[in-house]
Amino acid sequence: MHINVEHGPDFATLHLRGEFDSFYCPQLLQEVEALQKGGVTRLVLNLRLVKFINSTALGTIVKISKQLNSSGGKLVIARPSNFARDMITKVGINRLVPMFDTDEDAQAALAGAKKAAEPAPAADLQEGESSVLFNPTDPKRIDHFVAEVRRVKGIVNPVHGHAFGSNWVGRGRMASLDEKGLHFTWNGGDTGLDVFAMGQFLAIGTEVRVKFRLPLFQSGFCEAIALVSEVEERDGGVKIGATFSRIEDRTLAAVRQYSADLKFLKDELRNV
Repeated sequence: MHINVEHGPDFATLHLRGEFDSFYCPQLLQEVEALQKGGVTRLVLNLRLVKFINSTALGTIVKISKQLNSSGGKLVIARPSNFARDMITKVGINRLVPMFDTDEDAQAALAGAKKAAEPAPAADLQEGESSVLFNPTDPKRIDHFVAEVRRVKGIVNPVHGHAFGSNWVGRGRMASLDEKGLHFTWNGGDTGLDVFAMGQFLAIGTEVRVKFRLPLFQSGFCEAIALVSEVEERDGGVKIGATFSRIEDRTLAAVRQYSADLKFLKDELRNV
């Protein structure tokens, strides 16, 4: 990401370009601190050319806003890209930092002459919007539970025209995630399993390969090996708790940062 500083009569505009993620947050903080030391405490953050923004970056915007407010200054956002606007309004950062469609409106707001549009209600910061892909590492469990039930019920793979084999993958919905593991719900998909059989299929102690996303943090799927530690039968499905047993250090660090980011953002929004 590139940062260009444009100085106004009694404010400054920071033009950001590229991907605003965790790596570049210290750089932005340094720019802001340098401006503050020079007596500039009213800033416009122009996000027109920001292609991606993650949860750490959103938290940094909040920190900068609080830092400027504490010294009698102010931070506003101008001309956010569609992606940046979606993330900012989704989380509710615009409840803390006013957002404007033009540089002129943002600059006028610093002088107290312009009011931002009424922000939309923030969506709940839940991990539940992401999918969890999973399958037991032991293909015999798939053959015993999934393939057998499908054969008995006459259910076949709609793509290949035969019963599922060891390449079967289930799709659940994330309920929670931290450095220890994750929880997800599963309705059985098209396996033909009833709730009791789902619980048996993913019984406590079962080793599963999981793929999951970190919404608001990075694109793509993370991967890990986990052991099922909790099984809760529900109407129409099961809720599974799985503890990580093998996970790359890089992935674990991303999960820790993501969890910390969400906690910070939730706490800040709760105080609004």
